[in-house]
Amino acid sequence: MAGTHRRTAAPPSPATATATGRDRSFDVLRAVALVRVVTYHTFAWPWLGYVFPSMGVMFALAGSLMARSLERPAPVVLRSRLRRLLVPVWLFGLVLGVAMLLHGWVPGPDVLLWVLPVGDPPGNAWGEQAWAVLWYLRAYLWFVLLSPVLLRLFRPAPLPVLVLSLVPVVVLETVSGVPDGRLGSALSDASVFLFCWLLGFAHRDGVLDRLRGPGALAVAAPLMAAGAWWATGHPAEGSFDLDDIPLAQALWSAGFVLLLLRFRPRFDGLVRHPVADRIVTVFNARAVTVYLWHEVALMAAVPLIDLMWEVPALEQHLPLDSPWTQFGLAWVLIAVAVVSFGWVEDVAARRKPRLLP
Repeated sequence: MAGTHRRTAAPPSPATATATGRDRSFDVLRAVALVRVVTYHTFAWPWLGYVFPSMGVMFALAGSLMARSLERPAPVVLRSRLRRLLVPVWLFGLVLGVAMLLHGWVPGPDVLLWVLPVGDPPGNAWGEQAWAVLWYLRAYLWFVLLSPVLLRLFRPAPLPVLVLSLVPVVVLETVSGVPDGRLGSALSDASVFLFCWLLGFAHRDGVLDRLRGPGALAVAAPLMAAGAWWATGHPAEGSFDLDDIPLAQALWSAGFVLLLLRFRPRFDGLVRHPVADRIVTVFNARAVTVYLWHEVALMAAVPLIDLMWEVPALEQHLPLDSPWTQFGLAWVLIAVAVVSFGWVEDVAARRKPRLLP
């Protein structure tokens, strides 16, 4: 894997390739990751992170696509990525900001982080559930900005760079500790998912294809075992939830994503199914909208369910006290958000705005 590197990106299989050559399996994985995120934020099942570490998967997919994009001049790519990320965030910030102002929020100078979220944008406790999701977009923004440099470092020596990319999270979690404040949050999240982002580079450049299956297992299994071992020895308030144990998250996600990208599951049957294929298309064309607004949908579902209790027929025939009701209603509200705000992603990408792609 190390040494002089010649890019030999493996072409997507015909059954999963789009007309543009993009690997359709990536789109399926992103859709699954988004569903998993909403599911976790509804039910808070800690085992979901082990079954499918969605954030590590999303960073790896984004890293692969970023490596592909950087075959064009870096300034052009960065402008495009920033525009496609920031415009939906600005709309989200405008709507949520007005709501928080109505609930007593008094913004300070750090409100400018809503314009360029290199640090966590501010907000009040009333809207915290909604704006807390921005950590992912902040981390994504930093990875995008650093990718031209990271790619230059990665390509001459992929294996050493991948190994070294785990050093920051180990140091932060076992030696130095994570600094307080926004800087600490940014450093922690970047260190946890840097390996996954670089695995995206390795996937795009064909590095993983040169790693034999048994070799991939020999690397991934110890990483995942170390992550599980660290989690059991360092539970967060009695929980083994990877989201609360950064080093375990980094190691487990690293091994899982390595196997996922090396063996690349095929979704031929799913892609051939018109309805499923259409759902995957919508999820990917509106991925930022779904991610940004899903917590708002979960928040809004609660008072709506309270109103439903006042309707005798609904009270008698629906399990209104079940989180499954909130889950289902949230998806209805996410669909409303996609129709209402998703067109902004088209504007950001300089496409003709559409209610649905």
